[in-house]
Amino acid sequence: MADCCKKTLRTEEEKKKLLNRLSRIEGQIRGIKSMVEADGYCNDILIQASAVTAAMNAFDRELIAGHMKTCVARDLREGNDEVIDELTQTLQKLMK
Repeated sequence: MADCCKKTLRTEEEKKKLLNRLSRIEGQIRGIKSMVEADGYCNDILIQASAVTAAMNAFDRELIAGHMKTCVARDLREGNDEVIDELTQTLQKLMK
C-alpha cells in the first residue's frame, strides 16, 4: 500500500455497502475454489470467474465515484492539484 497513512472516513452506510459487495465477491471466489476442487468443467469456472471480474469492476466504479466526490474534491478545494496525478495513475492501473 503506497500511502499507508492516508485514510478516508466513510459513513456507516457507505462502509456497509462496500463491505457487502466484497462479501458477495468473497463468496463467489469460494464458489470458484469449490468448483476447482470438485474438478468442475472449465467453461463453468471461467463463467464464474468472469462474474467475479464484473463484480470487482462494479466495486471499483463505486469506490472511484465516492473518492472523486469526497477526497479528490476536498483536495482540489484545498489547492492540492497533485490529487489529479494520483487519480490518473490509479485509473491507468485499473484500465490495464
